[in-house]
Formats: sequence, C-alpha cells, structure tokens
Amino acid sequence: MTNRPNFLILMVDQLAGTLFPDGPADFLHAPNLRRLAARSVRFANTYTASPLCAPARASFMSGQLPSRTRVYDNAAEFASDIPCFTHHLRAAGWHTCLSGKMHFVGPDQLHGFEQRLTTDIYPADFGWTPDYRKPGERIDWWYHNLGSVTGAGVAEITNQLEYDDDVAHQAIQKLYDLSRGADDRPWCLTVSFTHPHDPFVARRKYWDLYEGAAELEPPEAIPYADHDPHARRIIDACDSARFDITPEMIRRARRGYFANISYVDDKIGEILSVLEATRQEAVVIFVSDHGESLGERGLWFKMTFFEPSARVPLMIAAPGLAAQRIDTPVSTIDVTPTLCDLAGVSMADVSPWTDGQSLIPLANGTGSRGPVAMEYAAEGSIAPLVALRDGRWKLIRCAADPDLLFDLDTDPGERVNLAPDPAHAETLARLSALMAARWNLAAYDAAVRESQARRWVVYPALRQGGYYPWDFQPLRAASERYMRNHMDLNVLEESKRFPRGE
Repeated sequence: MTNRPNFLILMVDQLAGTLFPDGPADFLHAPNLRRLAARSVRFANTYTASPLCAPARASFMSGQLPSRTRVYDNAAEFASDIPCFTHHLRAAGWHTCLSGKMHFVGPDQLHGFEQRLTTDIYPADFGWTPDYRKPGERIDWWYHNLGSVTGAGVAEITNQLEYDDDVAHQAIQKLYDLSRGADDRPWCLTVSFTHPHDPFVARRKYWDLYEGAAELEPPEAIPYADHDPHARRIIDACDSARFDITPEMIRRARRGYFANISYVDDKIGEILSVLEATRQEAVVIFVSDHGESLGERGLWFKMTFFEPSARVPLMIAAPGLAAQRIDTPVSTIDVTPTLCDLAGVSMADVSPWTDGQSLIPLANGTGSRGPVAMEYAAEGSIAPLVALRDGRWKLIRCAADPDLLFDLDTDPGERVNLAPDPAHAETLARLSALMAARWNLAAYDAAVRESQARRWVVYPALRQGGYYPWDFQPLRAASERYMRNHMDLNVLEESKRFPRGE
C-alpha cells in the first residue's frame, strides 16, 4: 500500500460494544467481522461522543463533542463550517464518498463528501426537536417506544432492510467503479448501515441462526423505583407503562437484534469480497455510532451513559498496525484525527478542530489517552448530562440529578453508585475537578434551550405553504450510463472492464 492509502469505513447503527469484547462475541454468527478483527487493532473500550444518532455521527465526522458541534439531538443542524475528516482528506487530494446513513440535519447534506450514493433513512429537518420547556412530554409520532420489542420477529423485507440492501449495493457498485482507474486519486468510501438498530425484525435465514441461544434470555431488570432519575425519564420517554413486556417478547427482541448483526456481517462480507476481487487495498475501519441496551437493567435503545448504550466496537485494520487488543478507553471522536494521521495530513491543521486525538501512537505502544468525555442533551433529558471514563472509573453528572460514580473493574454492570460513599470522596473530587475544567453545565444548558427554542419557531414556519425538504436526493445521470450515442463503444467497453486482459 502507498503512503496515500484508500480508506473503507464500515459503520453500523446501535451496535453495543459490550458484544465486541475482542471482536464479535463467540455466540454471534459474524464470520466476516471475526476475520476483520483477526487483522485489526481492536479498541475494546471505545465510547460514543453521545448516545444518540445525529449527535454521535456529527461528532464522529468532526472529532468534536456535541457542545462544540451544537448537534445536541436528532433535529439539530450540523453547521457547514465545521471541518470533518472528509474536508481534511478531500483538501489533501482524496475522493470522498458516502453510501448510507449519516443523519445530517440541515441544508448541507454532504459535509465534505464529494459524492453521496443514497439518501438518508431519517429526515433532515427540525421536526424531531425536543423541548426542555415541557419536561416529561412525549412526542409520540417519533419518540422511541417499546413497540420495537413487542413487534420483534421475522420479515423478508422491511423499511430498514430495503435501505441497507441498497446501501450495500451502491457501495459495491462504487468499489467496482473505483477499480476501473478512471480517477487516480486515493479514495475514502464510508458505508453506513442502519442495522442492527431497532425495530428488531430480521430475515428468516439470520433469525434461525440463534435458535435456542442462551444469550436470548432476559437480562436482570432493575425495578423502576430503584433506577436513577435519568434512567426513569428514559423509561417514561419510551412509553414503557403502556406495554406489558413478557420474557418471550424480550427473547424475540434480542434474537432479532442478534440476527441483524449477522445480516450486517453478510453485507460487510460482500463488500470486503469485492474489495479483494478488484485488487484494491484499503485501511478498513469498523465502528458504530452508539450502543443498544437490549433489556439490560430493564432499559432499551440508547440515550444513557451505561456501558451497553455508550460503548461501541472500533476496529482498525491498516498496514503497519499490529493486530492486537487495546483496553485503554478511547472515543469515536478519535477517528477523525486517526484517519488524518494515517493519511499523512498535518495534525497541526487538524488538532485545532478536534476534541479527539490520533490513536496511532496508542496502537504503536508509544502513546496514551486521557479521560474520555461524553455528552447527552436530547429526548428524555431535562438538562444536559456529561460523563467521564477515566481508567476504571466512570462519573456521570447532570445538574438536575445526583452524581453517579462507578468502578468498572469491580462493578462492570454499574449497579453500585459510589458517589455518596465517603471512601470514594477523593476519586469523586478528582473527577469533579476534571469535569469543572471541561464543562460549564449552566452555559451548556442555556445553549441547548436556545437552540431548541429557535427551532420550535423555524420548523412550524417552514411547514406552512410550499415545503422544500433538505433530504438528500441522489442524482443518477441515465444519459451517462451504459452505452449512449455520444460514446465510442470500443472505448466504453475497454474502460469499464477490470481487470483487463485476463
């Protein structure tokens, strides 16, 4: 591989990093990801910047936390002037392309991607804006609810399967096109699936893989009254009181989720096979935007800083990086500086625009990583929440709630809150000082409220009269595809063939 490598970024949605302790857990039918893990640096304790789609993805793209991107929730605009890894790579001569989901909100639906092959699966406008002025309000038409659990099962086609089938198809066609050599630039192709995000509905061939699996059994649930205040708010936001969830429903939901991991694994296998068949080399990065609680503690989906929701898989396969497991906590915001480091882009040009750091020194055994920060200020919250993972410790703070302090070495299930324990006052004080140096929670809260209030004025206005949605519209010039009469057939057939002469 040259010193200007190609990059293939494989992104999934809502995949719990707790299921990837060192590549896929043994019970998962994920042979392609298992093979990728065998040749990758596996970051076993990677955390999302925010446990929700749009904030997590804006942070992943930019290397900045939501308090800097101002993408606080799933309907907050991602501003065009925020540099992303796509801008850094594109300025340095890379072709940047996206197939799939990135949940950009606002009129800019590219954010440095030169080409986008599909539309997004979710809306690009302000319609999903939460409202801190109405704590406890559910907006039923778009909020998560436990219908994803009660409705888990088998289907051969769904809205999400239709989307991801197309994401994989477009990515494969792009890889074939790149192999033809018409563009001699290095490339960065991001392929972003919506699975295994709920609803937990899977094709029969994948569903059947998990018949009788022990991992389908319901996890231990915490009684509602014993949850922390934010977890109770998330339970309420998911309209849990309206659903009577049985153990069999939980088994089916977990089965559908695991089955969809296998579905995504199949699609990733197809993509990697085409990469190999077309003799192309690329740095391969596998990552998720955030995790999935999947019934742990009695919680579902994401929106908390507990491990199943906040921890994600991250694997990097690159020449010169020895395959290994790294347990040091890292963040998805580290991907942008890592990509730029691998590309040879000057880190002096990247560092001012990122809260993350390159993971290459850590992978080479010459670097370290400080405390990992997370933020959440979306549905189910009444004020911003922040968290720090520092070594064995995790501290979660919200101005509206008591602190939560966990020792993940002795309490990986995060059941014992050590914040009130005088024996841990020194640890609490140390982490509190780190938080105070990083965040002004009152200013953060004011910024979120102002953003929400502006959008609650703008969005209803834009829906009156003529409506011009920001959703990305993929353009395919049919007159430039296949054979047309302004083309030379001999040149066409030769240029579209790869490999040639075999």
